[in-house]
Amino acid sequence: MTDATPLSPTLLSGKRILITGGGTGLGRGVARHMVEHGAEVHLWGRREAVLRDAAEEASASRPGSVHYHSVDVRDYENVDSVMDRIWNEHGPLTSVVNNAAANFIAQTKDLSPRAFQAVTSTVMNGSFHTTHAAGKRWIADELPGSVLSTLTTWVWTGSAFVVPSAMAKAAVHSMTMSLAVEWAKYDIRLNALAPGPIPTDYAWEMLNPTDKSAVGATQADQIPAGRTGTIEELANLTMFVLSDACKYLTGQTIAMDGGQMLAGPGTFAGLTSLKDADWDQIKETSKAASATSKAQRTV
Repeated sequence: MTDATPLSPTLLSGKRILITGGGTGLGRGVARHMVEHGAEVHLWGRREAVLRDAAEEASASRPGSVHYHSVDVRDYENVDSVMDRIWNEHGPLTSVVNNAAANFIAQTKDLSPRAFQAVTSTVMNGSFHTTHAAGKRWIADELPGSVLSTLTTWVWTGSAFVVPSAMAKAAVHSMTMSLAVEWAKYDIRLNALAPGPIPTDYAWEMLNPTDKSAVGATQADQIPAGRTGTIEELANLTMFVLSDACKYLTGQTIAMDGGQMLAGPGTFAGLTSLKDADWDQIKETSKAASATSKAQRTV
């Protein structure tokens, strides 16, 4: 498959875009394409070394520019302080992409309060903190703005075995619709994308912790299109929504999943067939993936 973009190379010239969770995964991949189309991109995450690598990768021989900031989106004071720095040192943002996330496969009965909070505080609280910190500045400065959140089709269907994520992303879906109405008079748009499976490091491992086939939402053979999505496809849609090409679009969550939700839905319901021994294997696999990720943070 050849990915192509019909978008102008200068589509995002003059745009200053923040991507939370920009050091890895979908955020890191999309950032490169934004810079290629002329944007000044700001990457947020908690691991400075990872952010530095992502910034270097995104800015290599490209017309836009990249900056990175170590930020914990769960902490509103931290978010607000760094937002001030951006406004003062670089100028007002034009867009925010709420991409920071946490997720893992687990039986809900085995979840600890700490595990639940680790997911929900990042996805729900973090998305609100970042949206609010940018939005109040746009309103005070009488500037237009755009917020785009990365969700999943579980916001419409729910999904077993990823309940904290499903709950948190449904909350961001609700925020998108609610603030689209409240802030439309300020020329601030809020939309969201719900991509189907797109393989990325670590996150993909956490959502594929078993070798059992045809049991989860990441299985390509359960997607009518017969394949997973690509970063390039997500980047093209992201850039279009953030551009000035369709400023009448607000309050919408757009699914891009090869028809998976309509045919499925694309959830982890198939994991109900697993036995206790399978879940023990999943726990060990998830622990190993998590340990590897933590080790990489110190490199």
